[in-house]
Order: sequence, then C-alpha cells, then structure tokens
Amino acid sequence: MSVARELFIYYRARTADATALQSEVMAHQSRLRNRFPGLQARLLRRPEPADGWHTWMETYALPGHPDGVTEALEQSIEQSAAETLAPLGCTARHVEAFVPCAC
Repeated sequence: MSVARELFIYYRARTADATALQSEVMAHQSRLRNRFPGLQARLLRRPEPADGWHTWMETYALPGHPDGVTEALEQSIEQSAAETLAPLGCTARHVEAFVPCAC
C-alpha cells in the first residue's frame, strides 16, 4: 500500500534578498502548479532572522494522488528550483519527505 508523501524543503538566504527570493519562489511554485495539476505548494519563513539570514521552507503536497509527491515529481521540483533560485545565493536545500499518520 502506498502512502502520500509530502515534501518539506528548507534553506537559508540573506535577509537583504528576502523580497527577491519571495517573488522568485512564488513564481517557481506557480509554474510547478501549472505543470502538475493539483499540486499544493506553500512558502514559509521564520519570523526572526539570525545573523542576517532568514530560514525559508517550501512545502509540497499532491492530495488525491495515492503516492503524493513521487520521487520523479521531487526531482522536477528540485530541477526547477536549481534553475530559478541559483542566482539568489541561498544555502543548500534540505529536502525531507514525510507521510501523514493515521491517527
């Protein structure tokens, strides 16, 4: 039985780049949603910066698909992010997959 994977991706970026980063990530997520119907994407940021850096998090889910975010979709997300976000000087992206609990 497959379980619907969701992705949580976090990284850091300079606070001076926050406006540009937010704009680029939102555009990146919009393109992904157009390419993969039903994909839910969110962008979050820790409220307080640390030493001139913000921690950002992107989340991805695909409700209604039995496997959720597949490894192939994860690769597409990361390829798109590499093309879009490389010029912004973010730290390495940490990608983690979680599945919902049947609680």
